[in-house]
Amino acid sequence: MAEQHGVFIAVEVDDAVARDAEMARKLEEVCPVDIYAQGDDGTLKIVEANLDECVLCRLCIDAAPAGTVRVIKLYDDGPDRVLSSESAPAA
Repeated sequence: MAEQHGVFIAVEVDDAVARDAEMARKLEEVCPVDIYAQGDDGTLKIVEANLDECVLCRLCIDAAPAGTVRVIKLYDDGPDRVLSSESAPAA
C-alpha cells in the first residue's frame, strides 16, 4: 500500500500491516496529525489530506514491525530521503 499525494511526504505501508486491524488501530493511535485511520473493515487507510501535516516524528515507524512503514521526503534527494526503521533517526 503506497500513498503519494502529499505535498511534502509520501507514506508507504506494507500490505500485511495495512490489512492487520490491530496495527491499523495502533498507527491511528500514535500519529499526532491523524495521517492514519482505521476503515470500517478494520484495515489501514491513509488520510491523504493530512499527509502535509507530518512532523517526521517517526512514531508510526517505531510502532510498526521493522521496515514495514516508510516516510519518504519528496523534497529530499539525499541519503536521508526515506525514513524507516532501517534508517537512523533524524538529527
